[in-house]
Amino acid sequence: MQFEPIYYIGELLLPKIELNMTSNQSIGIITDLKRKQLLMDQLVDHSRYYLFRVQQNEYMRLTVEELITFLIRITERNESAAWLMDYFALKEERKVKIKDLSSTKRMYVTLLRVFFAHQPTLILEEPYFYLEEPDRRQFKRILDDLSQEKQILILTSNLEDALISCDAIYRLNESGFHPLDIRDFEEDKQEVQKQDEANITLQKISTKRNDKVILFNPPEIDFIESVEGSILVHVGGENYDCALTLTELEMRLLNFGFFRCHRSYIVNLQKVREIITWTKNSYSLRLNTGKDAVVPLSRSKLHELKALLNI
Repeated sequence: MQFEPIYYIGELLLPKIELNMTSNQSIGIITDLKRKQLLMDQLVDHSRYYLFRVQQNEYMRLTVEELITFLIRITERNESAAWLMDYFALKEERKVKIKDLSSTKRMYVTLLRVFFAHQPTLILEEPYFYLEEPDRRQFKRILDDLSQEKQILILTSNLEDALISCDAIYRLNESGFHPLDIRDFEEDKQEVQKQDEANITLQKISTKRNDKVILFNPPEIDFIESVEGSILVHVGGENYDCALTLTELEMRLLNFGFFRCHRSYIVNLQKVREIITWTKNSYSLRLNTGKDAVVPLSRSKLHELKALLNI
């Protein structure tokens, strides 16, 4: 899958992008509304791609069962409507008209069109944005099944939504197109220094932006991430470059309530509001501040975090 570069008044809005997509893999791109639309506009006329746009409508006067039956007929699927109603977990809503469903259930039903798509590649814009958690889990299950035979690309502005289903995640913004390291990491075999042995005197974290040195008190920091070797310190929805490594920051922030939750992330535990379990091997942390305030939690660090929080 390729995207051609796009400039606007001398500014590079969209760099040239090449994605090597395979079946059994879901890829996510985190970006803003303008760039999402530029990406989707380049895919509209490709017969191999099925595009789901977030503003898609549904036949409001049909019941859920009537819609599923209609989709089976026009796509010549072999499954029965009864089997699919059970598979989609919609047996209780089978006789309800689309217009009478809750907003989250209506969006979930609309998203089910991707199940009937014959194209080998599915492109989904913000598939989880309007879904409440039970419907998120149901749709994740369906996407996981579809990924066994199809290529899936999710375009979203929210890191949490990408973490739910994606095996690889990229960030597209004014700085370019960069992969995020979301791989789980094995426990470090070396002995970890205990908190009471640490002799921390640091009170400020030094960062840079636009050639200015900006100092932050540790409690101000939401989380820290590593992106392609660069260290970004996130504060109040903004990010700042830092010259220290994650390991150095981990040791310096040890006595300030910070936790290495992932090989590429350190989080301020005072900002953590929720531990989210998507599957037995997929977790994330939701913070109570800033935008896009979700970070991945490594499976191998889950028990350590629970012990640290006494839960």
